[in-house]
Amino acid sequence: MTSLDVGLARLKTVAHHAAVAFAWVKAAVVWIHGGVHRVNVGIKRLMPEGLYARTVLIIIVPMVVLQSVIAFVFMERHWNTVTRRLSAAVTQDISALIDLHKDYPDSAGSTRLRRLAQERLGLVVDFLPLSDMPPVGSKPFFSLLDQALSEEIRKQIGRPFWIDTVGRSSLVEIRIRLDNDIMRVFARRSAAYASNSEIFLLWMVGTSLVLLIVAILFLRNQIKPILRLTEAVESFGKGRVVPHFRPRGAREVRRAALAFIEMKARVERAIEQRTTMLAGVSHDLRTVLTRFKLELALLGDIPEADAMKKDVDEMGRMLEAYLAFARGDGGEQAEPTDMAAFLDELKADAERHGHITTVAFSGHPVVTVRPNAFKRCLANLVSNAARYAASIAITGHRDHRWLTVTIDDDGPGIPPHMRDDVFKPFLRLDDARNQDQGGTGLGLAIARDIARSHGGDIALGDSPQGGLRAIVRVPV
Repeated sequence: MTSLDVGLARLKTVAHHAAVAFAWVKAAVVWIHGGVHRVNVGIKRLMPEGLYARTVLIIIVPMVVLQSVIAFVFMERHWNTVTRRLSAAVTQDISALIDLHKDYPDSAGSTRLRRLAQERLGLVVDFLPLSDMPPVGSKPFFSLLDQALSEEIRKQIGRPFWIDTVGRSSLVEIRIRLDNDIMRVFARRSAAYASNSEIFLLWMVGTSLVLLIVAILFLRNQIKPILRLTEAVESFGKGRVVPHFRPRGAREVRRAALAFIEMKARVERAIEQRTTMLAGVSHDLRTVLTRFKLELALLGDIPEADAMKKDVDEMGRMLEAYLAFARGDGGEQAEPTDMAAFLDELKADAERHGHITTVAFSGHPVVTVRPNAFKRCLANLVSNAARYAASIAITGHRDHRWLTVTIDDDGPGIPPHMRDDVFKPFLRLDDARNQDQGGTGLGLAIARDIARSHGGDIALGDSPQGGLRAIVRVPV
């Protein structure tokens, strides 16, 4: 095997290792990216959706965190300093008692020492026979007292010792081995340890509550104008009157409210101009049609006149349909309407034309709509179903947000790929169910236009009866 072959083999090995390393790096990058994405999704789910709650978090959280860090750092230093000084003072008292015990080792001296320690120093002292120290017990997680007291005893006394800061919550037990016996001392925890946790919590909770109350009172007044603007926009989008609305709040909110008022005025002016123009066009065209009818009446009963009368009547129906579509019933005001009675009227109209019709309604029946326009919307859908079906089922349901009216029939239906096209104005499908020999192809377009002017929409689907299902959904 030549040196060139050895070099190529090594080069392949290096390339293989590099490819494996690259694959691992790529997998790690994908895993990290997926983890970051999951974290972002989790944070978004935890975050509140409302502007009010988010603003409160933006204001309160940084203040509380900053206050917590500053308070913790300050209190931690305070606890450390005061605890070490108190522990040093208690250790000095014990060291003095040990020196006195050395000078007066008899029983009388021990009795006098106990009385002195209890009356002057607040310590309970007794002497135990010389024996082994108890085993070291569990230490608390926050062992500042243990550390400070142990360090001071080693520094000032320098004898074997044992302490217990856990057994009794209000006392600290200290045992120190002397030459002939063991001194046991009980000291108050407050004499050796500075615990200001209640002050820390009081300041934290108190100041946080003050900040929260101030932020809530301030933000409530800032959010109200935005909510009023939202309600006004929604009401205008649903064709309802927006009474007594005026710009309020911060400068940016007032600018948005002024822009909405100007837009509303322009839209209403455009609708008024269109309605005026359509009224004039309607008057002029109806005048011409009336003149045709008079001239045809003067011709008498001749075959040509009958055919022309039919054309004139069809032209009149087409004119009414075009004007209705262009007008959109935009001038009508919304008012509370009993939808159960509304659907009963549609049922009666369908049964008069010989169709089997059923009606069912659930929920509170009163809904705020433009009654004439909404009746025309549903009537167009019912008449479209009646034209190609023998039986019709009308179902209404109202919840706290939506009114849903479903119209099912047993007709031939519409292919799924054509259901969006049938709502286009003037469109007539050759093989679809809306092939209206006497119509204009505007019935479904008018119905959807009215539903959308109420802030809702119309969707088509498959009916359980085998035909078409039309679902009208508008906000209440």
